[in-house]
Amino acid sequence: MVDTEQVYDYVIVGGGSAGCVLANRLSQDSSVSVAVLEAGPPDRNPLLHIPIGIIGLMWSKTLNWAYYTVAQPRLANRRLFWPRGKTLGGSSAINAMCYTRGNASDYDHWAALGNAGWGYRDMLAYFRKSEAFEGGANEYHGASGGYAVSRGRHNNPLNEKFIAAAQACGYPRNDDFGGATDVGVGLYNVAQRDGRRCSNADAFLHPIRDRRNLTVITRAQATRLLFDGLHATGVAYRDRRTQSERQLRARREVLLAGGAINSPQILLLSGIGPREEIEPQGIELRHELPGVGRNLQDHLDISVIDRERTRLSLRLGFKFLFVDAPLALWHYWRHGRGWLSSNVAESGGFISSTNDPALGDLQLHFIPTIEQDHGHRLWNTIRYHGYTLRICDLRPGSRGHIGLNSADPMAPPRIDPNYLDDPQDLAQLVAAVKIGRRIMRSPPLAEHREVELEPGDTVEGDTAIEDYVRRRAETIYHPVGTCRMGHDNMAVVDDRLRVHGMTGLRVVDASIMPTIVGGNTNAPTTAIAEKAADMIIADNA
Repeated sequence: MVDTEQVYDYVIVGGGSAGCVLANRLSQDSSVSVAVLEAGPPDRNPLLHIPIGIIGLMWSKTLNWAYYTVAQPRLANRRLFWPRGKTLGGSSAINAMCYTRGNASDYDHWAALGNAGWGYRDMLAYFRKSEAFEGGANEYHGASGGYAVSRGRHNNPLNEKFIAAAQACGYPRNDDFGGATDVGVGLYNVAQRDGRRCSNADAFLHPIRDRRNLTVITRAQATRLLFDGLHATGVAYRDRRTQSERQLRARREVLLAGGAINSPQILLLSGIGPREEIEPQGIELRHELPGVGRNLQDHLDISVIDRERTRLSLRLGFKFLFVDAPLALWHYWRHGRGWLSSNVAESGGFISSTNDPALGDLQLHFIPTIEQDHGHRLWNTIRYHGYTLRICDLRPGSRGHIGLNSADPMAPPRIDPNYLDDPQDLAQLVAAVKIGRRIMRSPPLAEHREVELEPGDTVEGDTAIEDYVRRRAETIYHPVGTCRMGHDNMAVVDDRLRVHGMTGLRVVDASIMPTIVGGNTNAPTTAIAEKAADMIIADNA
């Protein structure tokens, strides 16, 4: 039974990275009404705003969907943990805040696939529009947007040692991964303002929450889309407080912004997608669209971890708990600085395993502590000082999919990344371990090294490293591609992000990426939403 029904011009499904941008831009016109549905609670928890709170958010079941993949046969049959944000701001509220955009060639490739207006120069305008860059506006950065981008306020001294070690291996220094090139190593710019996280909710939603034409409904999980034939007319949702079903109607458009997992899930639950995915669940097929949920891509990541003998790294021992932490809390409260303002992955970069000077195929995240299993394994972090180098394959060949486990909209979807299906992906991660070791063992970082914790000094040779990759590789949290943009029979949306064969329905999030970008995905998702908002306004003029 439907308790209530309300009508808006636009209904946005998902209050995450893309949804917050859409809400801001579409509601600028006071004659237009906009509603946002977010399955999670409001973003009031302090861990969401203190950067180091990312550690605690990995444990949350309230603010994190905490998904798991199906068992991965090429990764020792492990089910991998996939954290995703479940609050206003979505994954931008729980991520590591690294501001990168990918390589210019990533977007030019999208355009070359036939997606008009999606080349690098087109997208650069939207990166600049969204950004409030601490260094001021220039050719590559904007200063008047809402998305605060700044230098991190905490820089562990081991970061400069790592950068120098990478330079000693021949990799150039880069002080701006969003500038003329992304290739090189350096300190990451971060999505922070005055030492606090700047999620997309902070950047785009909260400053305009008093607009009378904007309604934000939290703890509201979309269960299915509503239709008149093949025209989307609204959304049904479950009020998680009362467990009642409610509906929102859209005069103009329904905009899916649930991300690469939840956007294809709601399409499938609504009968839109591959017949073989929908009908076995007892759902009526409304529109056969074989690409829904397919083309899943992600950056798989492997670590090299050293114990440290000089005690510069962060160790969660007795002194940390009873001396360092209280002092850090005071320092952060007074000045917005110190390690509580750390995004954890303070430095890193983009390098080429083939010595290509223009295009990196590996991304580095250097972490000045021992980080294992997404922070779920803390014993070594408590026992030892150490540091971690995470290395991910930026352009994997493997493709997976999102499916349904059940017709129950409250059940988690089936996530199968199909990791290492392409043999080259395994070879690339073996190369990544070798490169990572070479950097970690190079001066001046080597002078801090006590012993290699992972893979371990006894793991030598390709076969042994392959086994280590299969046992220990994890996601670096960048799923994309499951509602692919394009014009062939496996594309889900066109280059204006309209769902093929339907009206009144678009998808606006990382799921529309035809191919994964070579970097962190939040800034690209933000730019996608900026561009989409302009297209939606133009198409409804």
